[in-house]
Amino acid sequence: MQPTTRIFPTSYFPSIALAAAMVQSGDVPVEVNETFPKQTHRNRTVIMTAAGPETLSVPVVRPDGTHTRTGDIRISYAEKWNLIHWRAIVSAYNASPFFLYYRDDFEKILMRRYDLLTELNEELLAMLFKKIKADCSISHTETFIKPGAEGVDDYRDRYNYKHPDKNINYPTYTQVFSDRMPFNGNVSVLDLLFNLGPETKGYLLNIMFHGC
Repeated sequence: MQPTTRIFPTSYFPSIALAAAMVQSGDVPVEVNETFPKQTHRNRTVIMTAAGPETLSVPVVRPDGTHTRTGDIRISYAEKWNLIHWRAIVSAYNASPFFLYYRDDFEKILMRRYDLLTELNEELLAMLFKKIKADCSISHTETFIKPGAEGVDDYRDRYNYKHPDKNINYPTYTQVFSDRMPFNGNVSVLDLLFNLGPETKGYLLNIMFHGC
């Protein structure tokens, strides 16, 4: 039986693979009713720096402890994490070909204060879709969908930065530190956007998902 719908996680600057699945789908139903899992792309992203891959994590507050649903996860501003993240992004991509074209809009979003993680993530995702001219519609699940549910193509935990999917073939492109680092496709879609600019959408549409 062919899957009738796809389910995606909320994601902080999604990985290239996850962004490709979203753009190829068009409809992006985001799971907000799951119990929030720790240390995933929901509040983490990976950028390429001069020292290699660097993980950026959004600090969160769980109002209901370990039973907090993703849609209720709040962002902590006890530390200026957003300023730290933006400085890391600037350091990593200031020399990329298209950084100046996109930086202002993403900086504005990061510098705002959001109560909920899903609000921040969706603002960033909507801006990404706008910049690459991808006709994608973001929505929320109404109820929790169990893993393995019939007719569901589940992307919630399919592309984990710690365990990259070896079935994905990432066409190589020139990254900022290609002169000293091997190509790495298991990074944030920001890497793709800042390096390829208008070609980003075409790249995402052409990624082949083998064995999925």
